[in-house]
Amino acid sequence: MVEIDKNEWENHLRSLSSVARDPNLSTSDPSVLNTVKRVCELCKDDKSDDLIARVYPHFNKIFQRSISSISHFQTSTALLLLVILQFFLDFADVVLHDPDSSLRIFFRSCLSREFADPSVAEATLDFLNANKNKFSSSFPSLLPQVATVCLLITKNIIAASVDLNSTTYVQYFPLLLKLVAWNGEKLEQSFLKIFSLFISNGSFLPLFPSLVDLPILILALEKVEKSSGSLVGDSIASVQKSNASEMLLALMDEAYTGSTIGDGEVDSESEDNDTMGVADPLFLELLKDENDGLAERHWTSPAMAAALQQANTASQSTRLKQALRMAPRFLDVYFSVAVCDVDNSLICALIPLVMARYSTLFPDKNFAYEVQKRLIEFMLAAFHRSPNFIALLKKPIVDRLGEAYDSPSKTELALQLCWAIGEHGGGGRSHKDAARELFESLELLLYENLSSSRVGLPESTVGSGGPSFRKASQSRLLRFVVTAIAKLATCHRELLPRARVSLAKVARSRISDEKVSRRACDYLGLMNEPPMCLSILGPSRPSNGSVQDPGTVNWNKCDAEMIAHIPFHILGAQKGPPYHDFSYADILPRK
Repeated sequence: MVEIDKNEWENHLRSLSSVARDPNLSTSDPSVLNTVKRVCELCKDDKSDDLIARVYPHFNKIFQRSISSISHFQTSTALLLLVILQFFLDFADVVLHDPDSSLRIFFRSCLSREFADPSVAEATLDFLNANKNKFSSSFPSLLPQVATVCLLITKNIIAASVDLNSTTYVQYFPLLLKLVAWNGEKLEQSFLKIFSLFISNGSFLPLFPSLVDLPILILALEKVEKSSGSLVGDSIASVQKSNASEMLLALMDEAYTGSTIGDGEVDSESEDNDTMGVADPLFLELLKDENDGLAERHWTSPAMAAALQQANTASQSTRLKQALRMAPRFLDVYFSVAVCDVDNSLICALIPLVMARYSTLFPDKNFAYEVQKRLIEFMLAAFHRSPNFIALLKKPIVDRLGEAYDSPSKTELALQLCWAIGEHGGGGRSHKDAARELFESLELLLYENLSSSRVGLPESTVGSGGPSFRKASQSRLLRFVVTAIAKLATCHRELLPRARVSLAKVARSRISDEKVSRRACDYLGLMNEPPMCLSILGPSRPSNGSVQDPGTVNWNKCDAEMIAHIPFHILGAQKGPPYHDFSYADILPRK
């Protein structure tokens, strides 16, 4: 215990008492903040329950009065409130105070107004980082994080052990995303350290579109600032001269009460308010501070189309450029937590959202490339972790295969899905019905496009949107489809006759790209040697657990178990007849 100066203590206590008692004294005065900070330091140093109990009533009164009159202050009170909140957390057991309600009040009434202030944003993230262990151990209802926090930061990717059963308090992740998006990359590392704390059963699915739409959020905030006034200024008073602050608070109230922003008494003479309230439903949805469930994103709305058109033609703001860089890195953390800790049912529910958003992104080439790469990697990792997802998600997968030629991005998604179908046997050997339906979809995709592939085109492309580019993309997709058909039939042998018919049609067709027909011929040849076909085209996992199928080669162990080098003619790699006349059945053990 540290000896404290009694005179200093009494002076600070009288000052706090005066501020708490006199409503005419502003709690936004910087001297009040300094006094509160010093008193908190003295309480920590002295560790006297009596001193803490004497201070608590004054802090509580100052906190409540600051919140109730926050709209009248000329300067920010958020920093003062954060110091008092730290006191409530440190000494909750001594003063019998529940910090949960105080934190909720701070987020709803203060941070919703002052999130755009850089100093407030930085102090808020520092506060959350400093107390994340306390939230998990002493106040588990505040953030959905287990007591043992394991954060591994490698190249901005955080792998965390997260308790996803708690849904309390994660409703504020949109507000924190708004805070970090508006203040930019300088707060990114601080935000990443607590980002995994806000992933729970209740927030996991809504969080995905919020991360993907981070650049759209910036457009929405910039539109609010342009039409209604600054979100941050030299003082709170300068912000209150505009309508932006009140509009954002109205959106927050909408999330709590269920009313719409147009239900209140809106000034009919205010053209900006009416326009923002009626014409821009997407922006209103994006700017809410609370997570009230999955919202429909009106990507076809006139407001969205106009905003994206303007974003394409005008130079990108600094904030937008930073959001375009941050969003993929946030997705890295999100998917890392998802693959490690999220329940299979939530992963399965997320995959259709990933497929739906793959081709619906902010129209920036670098951003789209980075996001799409992560979406594909996550989806394939999820299928590898649980191959049965392919059977469970048969309907959305078939729908995506049907959209294969709508756009280049949809073509890429379709061929990746074809690969997953073949690699994992349509969900496994136990899912024969689903595999048959997926096989039929692959057949339909193949037959529909064989006829359009007969017309020869020159090899040189005339542009990314020209016929040659489309031809090359179509040929690449067909190679994936042919491979998926062969692999699916290898896993489900009852499909082999149909697969032979399909591959024979491809082999006989006079398509311009020789690679497609040659691949079909290779697979037809392999199917005449079942053991080798199963080794090469069979599922990546053994069909009966850890036991390898009889007569197949475990390619992962070939470097250690191969006992001879056999020069064989396979997959068209060699021209002319094979060097030796032999049958694979003479070499590989029989079943």
